[in-house]
Amino acid sequence: MKVKGILPGLVTSLVIAIISQGLAQFLPALGAATIAILLGIIGGNTFLKQPQLGRGTKFAESKLLEYSVMLLGATMTVQTIGKIGGFGVLFILCQMTITIVGALWLGRKLGFSQSVRMLMAGGNAVCGSSAIASIAPVIDADEDDKGTVITLVNLMGTVLMLTLPVLGMAVFGGSVILKGALIGGTLQSVGQVVAAASMINQTTVQFATIFKIMRIMMLVVVVLIFGRLHQRTIENELAEDAVVSGNGNGHWLPWYVAGFLILCALNSLISLPAIIGATAHTISSWFEIIALAAIGLRLNLVNFMKAGKRLALYGLGVGTIQVVSALILITLLGRLQI
Repeated sequence: MKVKGILPGLVTSLVIAIISQGLAQFLPALGAATIAILLGIIGGNTFLKQPQLGRGTKFAESKLLEYSVMLLGATMTVQTIGKIGGFGVLFILCQMTITIVGALWLGRKLGFSQSVRMLMAGGNAVCGSSAIASIAPVIDADEDDKGTVITLVNLMGTVLMLTLPVLGMAVFGGSVILKGALIGGTLQSVGQVVAAASMINQTTVQFATIFKIMRIMMLVVVVLIFGRLHQRTIENELAEDAVVSGNGNGHWLPWYVAGFLILCALNSLISLPAIIGATAHTISSWFEIIALAAIGLRLNLVNFMKAGKRLALYGLGVGTIQVVSALILITLLGRLQI
């Protein structure tokens, strides 16, 4: 009975994901992830607005994103950090810190809840939908907040994906590593990074991907920090040990983030066969696209538009902070590149 209840929504999300993958062949600048969430929003607020899809889309939104995060661990190694040298490590650490602090500060100024602020900060600083999915359970974020932020981050990432290649060529000229740093250190998802860097050349794709992977490897650290910050907030607000200890989500590390860390460590120590990494990457990408389609199907466009002005300001503000800080940091730290 449980499987029967999940199937309609899950199959609908899968069909949208397949269509999105097909359309992405003709619209590579958008990418399958962005197309999936847009098609989901359109369908979910018109002819696919059906209660029987709810259980399946909720399953796809939560569980498939969790598996997607875990499988990412098999696609990277700690040794990757060495390829971008001291400049790359310092740039990514500074860029992520500024993005997180800036997103939290701006969100507070605009009146967003702590949950939305943390999801926005993590999604932009680390790796978009995957980071949001990892952070949501440790801060007790509700599904509406998660869906809203994932939608905003993906839409904002699409805009940056189309503009950063032009900006990078204008500011950094022939320096491939600096253009790769701008794109890989700023864009939210791996797909957006590859699509944007491809507009320049293949070498830029390689460097941009390395910078992006460095950010993804910081996912565990960000989840731990945000989990601890949330726990402190609970302790400060409730102050009663019995209430605090009764919080079911007081854990620091979700199983799929632990799985991500284990797979990354294994790949670093024994170098998993290439076929395993390639398969994990493919499955992870498909799971993410299916989940994004489900998120689109579940998003109430009316409610989203009601907060449209504030959300637009938030997205634009965080995007501006990211791009400006990246340009300044790359200019200042570029002399350290190897």
